[in-house]
Amino acid sequence: MSVKILMVCLGNICRSPLAEGILASKLPKDKFTVDSAGTGHWHIGHQPDKRSLETALRNGLDISHQRGRQFSAADFDAFDYIYVMDNSNYADVIALAQTDEHRAKVRLILDEMFPGENVDVPDPYYGMQNGFDMVYRMLDETCDIVAKRLMEKHP
Repeated sequence: MSVKILMVCLGNICRSPLAEGILASKLPKDKFTVDSAGTGHWHIGHQPDKRSLETALRNGLDISHQRGRQFSAADFDAFDYIYVMDNSNYADVIALAQTDEHRAKVRLILDEMFPGENVDVPDPYYGMQNGFDMVYRMLDETCDIVAKRLMEKHP
Protein backbone atom coordinates (compact mmCIF):
# COMPACT_ATOMS: atom_id res chain seq x y z
CA MET A 1 0.00 0.00 0.00
CA SER A 2 1.47 3.34 -1.00
CA VAL A 3 2.02 6.33 1.25
CA LYS A 4 -0.25 9.16 0.11
CA ILE A 5 0.78 12.81 0.20
CA LEU A 6 -1.45 15.78 -0.63
CA MET A 7 -0.22 19.28 -1.50
CA VAL A 8 -2.70 22.10 -0.86
CA CYS A 9 -2.85 25.76 -1.89
CA LEU A 10 -5.67 28.22 -2.53
CA GLY A 11 -6.74 27.53 -6.11
CA ASN A 12 -4.79 24.38 -7.02
CA ILE A 13 -3.35 25.94 -10.16
CA CYS A 14 -0.01 27.48 -9.09
CA ARG A 15 1.84 26.27 -6.01
CA SER A 16 0.30 22.90 -5.17
CA PRO A 17 0.51 21.53 -8.75
CA LEU A 18 4.20 22.47 -8.79
CA ALA A 19 4.69 20.88 -5.35
CA GLU A 20 2.87 17.74 -6.50
CA GLY A 21 5.02 17.40 -9.62
CA ILE A 22 8.27 18.15 -7.83
CA LEU A 23 7.71 15.77 -4.92
CA ALA A 24 6.39 12.99 -7.17
CA SER A 25 9.57 13.25 -9.26
CA LYS A 26 11.70 12.65 -6.14
CA LEU A 27 9.86 9.61 -4.77
CA PRO A 28 9.55 6.02 -6.02
CA LYS A 29 6.12 5.73 -7.66
CA ASP A 30 5.60 2.19 -6.40
CA LYS A 31 5.70 3.36 -2.75
CA PHE A 32 4.34 6.90 -2.83
CA THR A 33 1.38 8.70 -4.38
CA VAL A 34 1.31 12.50 -4.56
CA ASP A 35 -1.75 14.60 -5.37
CA SER A 36 -2.82 18.22 -4.93
CA ALA A 37 -5.94 20.22 -4.12
CA GLY A 38 -7.08 23.76 -3.46
CA THR A 39 -9.07 25.16 -0.58
CA GLY A 40 -11.16 27.14 -3.09
CA HIS A 41 -13.49 25.88 -5.81
CA TRP A 42 -12.69 28.33 -8.65
CA HIS A 43 -10.43 26.07 -10.71
CA ILE A 44 -12.01 22.63 -10.36
CA GLY A 45 -11.23 20.64 -13.50
CA HIS A 46 -8.77 23.21 -14.87
CA GLN A 47 -5.14 22.60 -15.81
CA PRO A 48 -2.48 24.36 -13.76
CA ASP A 49 -1.77 28.01 -14.60
CA LYS A 50 0.21 28.27 -17.83
CA ARG A 51 3.10 29.86 -15.92
CA SER A 52 3.24 26.81 -13.61
CA LEU A 53 3.14 24.52 -16.64
CA GLU A 54 5.99 26.46 -18.30
CA THR A 55 8.07 26.59 -15.12
CA ALA A 56 7.67 22.86 -14.59
CA LEU A 57 8.58 22.07 -18.21
CA ARG A 58 11.71 24.25 -18.03
CA ASN A 59 12.72 22.11 -15.05
CA GLY A 60 12.01 18.79 -16.76
CA LEU A 61 8.54 18.11 -15.31
CA ASP A 62 5.28 17.71 -17.18
CA ILE A 63 2.33 18.59 -14.95
CA SER A 64 -0.15 19.11 -17.80
CA HIS A 65 -2.13 16.00 -16.81
CA GLN A 66 -3.11 17.56 -13.47
CA ARG A 67 -6.59 19.01 -12.95
CA GLY A 68 -7.72 21.29 -10.16
CA ARG A 69 -9.87 19.91 -7.39
CA GLN A 70 -11.10 21.20 -4.06
CA PHE A 71 -9.87 19.89 -0.72
CA SER A 72 -12.55 18.04 1.23
CA ALA A 73 -12.84 16.53 4.69
CA ALA A 74 -12.58 13.07 3.07
CA ASP A 75 -8.95 13.89 2.19
CA PHE A 76 -8.01 13.48 5.85
CA ASP A 77 -8.78 9.78 5.61
CA ALA A 78 -7.44 9.35 2.07
CA PHE A 79 -3.98 10.88 2.71
CA ASP A 80 -1.20 10.18 5.19
CA TYR A 81 0.45 13.61 4.91
CA ILE A 82 -1.10 16.95 3.98
CA TYR A 83 1.29 19.80 3.16
CA VAL A 84 -0.19 23.28 2.86
CA MET A 85 1.51 26.19 1.15
CA ASP A 86 0.66 29.00 3.57
CA ASN A 87 -0.90 29.88 6.91
CA SER A 88 -4.25 30.77 5.34
CA ASN A 89 -4.43 27.34 3.65
CA TYR A 90 -3.45 25.79 6.98
CA ALA A 91 -6.34 27.52 8.77
CA ASP A 92 -8.81 26.51 6.05
CA VAL A 93 -7.73 22.87 6.11
CA ILE A 94 -7.56 22.62 9.92
CA ALA A 95 -11.09 24.06 10.11
CA LEU A 96 -12.34 20.91 8.35
CA ALA A 97 -10.43 18.50 10.62
CA GLN A 98 -12.66 16.41 12.89
CA THR A 99 -10.01 14.68 15.01
CA ASP A 100 -6.56 15.20 16.48
CA GLU A 101 -5.34 12.50 14.09
CA HIS A 102 -6.57 14.56 11.15
CA ARG A 103 -4.98 17.75 12.50
CA ALA A 104 -1.66 15.95 13.01
CA LYS A 105 -1.46 15.17 9.28
CA VAL A 106 -1.43 18.87 8.29
CA ARG A 107 1.87 20.74 8.02
CA LEU A 108 3.12 23.95 6.46
CA ILE A 109 5.46 22.70 3.76
CA LEU A 110 8.19 25.26 4.47
CA ASP A 111 8.27 24.12 8.12
CA GLU A 112 10.28 21.21 6.71
CA MET A 113 13.04 23.68 5.83
CA PHE A 114 12.36 26.33 8.49
CA PRO A 115 10.95 24.40 11.48
CA GLY A 116 8.51 26.37 13.59
CA GLU A 117 8.96 29.62 11.62
CA ASN A 118 5.54 29.43 9.89
CA VAL A 119 6.97 30.62 6.57
CA ASP A 120 4.52 30.87 3.65
CA VAL A 121 5.20 29.86 0.07
CA PRO A 122 4.24 33.13 -1.64
CA ASP A 123 1.34 32.94 -4.07
CA PRO A 124 2.73 33.91 -7.50
CA TYR A 125 -0.68 34.14 -9.21
CA TYR A 126 -0.90 37.94 -9.46
CA GLY A 127 2.80 38.42 -10.18
CA MET A 128 5.22 37.89 -13.01
CA GLN A 129 6.94 34.74 -14.26
CA ASN A 130 9.90 35.27 -11.92
CA GLY A 131 7.53 34.63 -8.98
CA PHE A 132 6.78 31.17 -10.36
CA ASP A 133 10.51 30.52 -10.80
CA MET A 134 11.18 31.56 -7.19
CA VAL A 135 8.33 29.37 -5.90
CA TYR A 136 9.68 26.44 -7.94
CA ARG A 137 13.13 26.81 -6.36
CA MET A 138 11.65 27.03 -2.83
CA LEU A 139 9.50 23.96 -3.38
CA ASP A 140 12.27 22.00 -5.05
CA GLU A 141 14.61 22.56 -2.11
CA THR A 142 11.88 21.77 0.42
CA CYS A 143 10.74 18.67 -1.47
CA ASP A 144 14.31 17.32 -1.30
CA ILE A 145 13.97 17.41 2.49
CA VAL A 146 10.42 16.00 2.45
CA ALA A 147 11.38 13.16 0.09
CA LYS A 148 14.40 12.22 2.18
CA ARG A 149 12.33 12.14 5.39
CA LEU A 150 9.52 10.17 3.79
CA MET A 151 11.87 7.56 2.35
CA GLU A 152 13.61 7.20 5.72
CA LYS A 153 10.28 6.78 7.51
CA HIS A 154 8.78 4.49 4.85
CA PRO A 155 11.69 2.43 3.41
